[in-house]
Amino acid sequence: MRLPDEPEVPAQINIVPMIDVIFAILTFFIMSTLFLTRSEGLLVNLPQASSAKVQPSTPITVTIDAQGNIALNRKTVPIDALSTQVGQLIKPNQETLVIVNADKAVNHGQVVTVMDRVRQIPGAKLAIATQRP
Repeated sequence: MRLPDEPEVPAQINIVPMIDVIFAILTFFIMSTLFLTRSEGLLVNLPQASSAKVQPSTPITVTIDAQGNIALNRKTVPIDALSTQVGQLIKPNQETLVIVNADKAVNHGQVVTVMDRVRQIPGAKLAIATQRP
């Protein structure tokens, strides 16, 4: 019971908990969308080319990192086993795009060697990954 001489206190809404919940939901959506991107190769510094064209995504990616290590779909492979392992991933009587991600610091001779091995595989179409300037 309120006494007649007490001032009336206006009703207040505390929005701090609501802001915390909204930021938590926003953080969840931001973090979940980061995992929706598909990384096809290892992280390398690609050379730039103004004539680069976007290619459809492919299950076969050969990556050569700055130290010269070769990876097939993110798994390290020796150069001698590259042809056989790529050949096993290509379906018979079907052309498959094989993208070569080579770091710009890699020796040109090693990139040519990998490209030569991939080019000898029947059904393999070769593409080199670059980024636009």
